[in-house]
Amino acid sequence: MLALAPDTSSQRAAGRLADAAPWSRWGSSGDLLWGACAGSGQAPYQVAVDLAGPAYRCSCPSRKFPCKHALGLLLNWAGGRVPEQAEPPGPERAWQASRAARLSATTAATETRKTPAVKDTAAAARRSQRRAQRVAAGLAELQMWLCDQVRAGLSGLPGAGGHQHAEQIAARMVDAQAPGVANALRRLSPIPGSGDGWPGRLLAGYAQLHLLARAYGRLDDLPSGLGAVVRSRVGFAVTREDVLASPAAADRWLVLAVRDVDEPPIPARRIWLRGRDTGRFALLVLYAVQGNFSGVKDAALTAGSELHADVHYYPGQPPLRAVIGARRAKATAAPPAAAGDVAALLSGWAAALAQDPWLTEWPAVLAGTPVQAGDHWYLADASGGALPLLGRESLWRLLAVSGGHPVTVAGEWSPAGLTALTVWHGDQAVPL
Repeated sequence: MLALAPDTSSQRAAGRLADAAPWSRWGSSGDLLWGACAGSGQAPYQVAVDLAGPAYRCSCPSRKFPCKHALGLLLNWAGGRVPEQAEPPGPERAWQASRAARLSATTAATETRKTPAVKDTAAAARRSQRRAQRVAAGLAELQMWLCDQVRAGLSGLPGAGGHQHAEQIAARMVDAQAPGVANALRRLSPIPGSGDGWPGRLLAGYAQLHLLARAYGRLDDLPSGLGAVVRSRVGFAVTREDVLASPAAADRWLVLAVRDVDEPPIPARRIWLRGRDTGRFALLVLYAVQGNFSGVKDAALTAGSELHADVHYYPGQPPLRAVIGARRAKATAAPPAAAGDVAALLSGWAAALAQDPWLTEWPAVLAGTPVQAGDHWYLADASGGALPLLGRESLWRLLAVSGGHPVTVAGEWSPAGLTALTVWHGDQAVPL
């Protein structure tokens, strides 16, 4: 019973209710438990548990799921203190019946979806094999193109057409059904002539693509986690349904930052989360298919809010991109997350790169002060470590909130520097 608790404090609180004293009008019938538990208010809390789920219902305002009252009722039942009854009360019986009806409808819909899939298994396998062959052929062509670029040299690229030098091979990757590679090539196109050091940045991008093509050629030899990373970077999609079928990470998720990315073909919104209890990061990537996010429920999450929910991670390492599953309660305002320093951030970034060499950004939660050195601004921590700040537009609001004092900042770290997205003024999150 205690293993169902969301945290250790719930276990302790439930243990204090594992006694008949606070309970009245309780009973059990089949898989259903119910009872009234005295609380701080005048009216007792109405509690019900369906053991077949298990599923829980309680009239208390707790955001934890299951709450201490449901756990206490389970502990009493496990201890043999809940009397058996012939029939449950009307409200509890209706609740159990509605759950059974919803479960039956969901099962029927799932079976309906599965039936044609079983018939098409062989056809799906053939389609998968054909795509794998197309991708392999496309990546072999990409490797020849990369070698040609290096042999010919980069000196002529800043001239006419240099900023579109990768568009043709990117289109070829689309034909080869490798959209992830195509997007990476399009990001490389504007680099020639983009400022001091552009040849180094372009060669680094070429090297990343070469490494990805070589890794795909040895996909069967890679560990499963790294193989999932390679497939994702190439552009093999995983359906939301498959992700939601994976094990859930239940926690109180603090929304660290929200960032809109207006890149073709579809605008996207990136929402960074951090588990209050586990400390794990999660990234939601939402798309405005109709040009706005009005129909996307999770897009309404705002920085500084906290959501008690299940999070399911996409395959890959380190686990980062995710979707939200079952919600335990509505999102509410919450204090800032525990902040780290520059050394901890860079250590985490290095460990993440060891698992995913194609990683381009990493979540950052830092305590520091904006300081100026020459023409550049940095976020400096108490030990003297500092990171360059990107984005002149967000800098002024960050300086206004900080006022020269240490603040908690959340954002995205990349080799180019730190993009600050949220700063906390006391317990209030201020988007940048």
